[in-house]
Amino acid sequence: MTVSGASVTPDALDGLSLPERVALLRSRMAAVPSRGETASVRIENSDPVEPVHPEPSTQRPTRQRPVLPVPSALIEVLPHGGLVRGTVASVSGAGSLLIGLVAAVTGAGGHVAVIGQPRFGILAAVEMGAQLSKLALIPDPGPDPVEVAAILLDGVDLVVLGLGGLSVPPTRARAVVARARSKGSTLLVTDGHWDGAELRLDASVHGYDGLGTGHELGRGRLRGVRLSVCARGKAMRPRTVRLDLRAENGRIEWHAEEREQNPLSIAVST
Repeated sequence: MTVSGASVTPDALDGLSLPERVALLRSRMAAVPSRGETASVRIENSDPVEPVHPEPSTQRPTRQRPVLPVPSALIEVLPHGGLVRGTVASVSGAGSLLIGLVAAVTGAGGHVAVIGQPRFGILAAVEMGAQLSKLALIPDPGPDPVEVAAILLDGVDLVVLGLGGLSVPPTRARAVVARARSKGSTLLVTDGHWDGAELRLDASVHGYDGLGTGHELGRGRLRGVRLSVCARGKAMRPRTVRLDLRAENGRIEWHAEEREQNPLSIAVST
């Protein structure tokens, strides 16, 4: 990714100490205008792009909180119809969900940084509609990925932070949440524990299509994956939607199968 002519790549971070990594990232992000300014972020080999806004059809008329777009099949299961700007959310389970969220934001013109995810599925993201010119990958952020994520919140619409199984102390988590709120960016954490996430999404695979049956089981070409996605959060009842991810015309399309709700669930207040 190039921000105002400055390149941020994994190679640029190799061999640097933590203070040097932080200084480099701060210098790169300093050129990115804050939201609300008239200037725009310039991405390598692309025209200037203003900060992304969801299409009118994805917004609920009764909800006013600005959101980042998500795959259309997920809109109804989320309390605000998307990932709310200025908040922290967590994702766990099947990787297709995380890839789909990244693809939805970049596909709509937003900028995304993925930190600490060396096995992130770039091909799958492209098949879901991602624009790679708007995607920055930092597979090895060094010993303090939280600091790297906090810096990138200054000028990126969505920051995906892989924690590698770590647990972030509550005091530090609150500081990063405050930073995300002030910058209007969204932080999406995965592979670890983070207190204070406003929304938690968990995806599990419950079926495949195209692998044959009977004596042909395990043979053939994978044509689709069926997922269950459960959304939990503050002041909302858990909601579950079943999704069908199918390859159609060279792309992976998301389709909602059905929606489930637990009538015995109660709102969680923290």
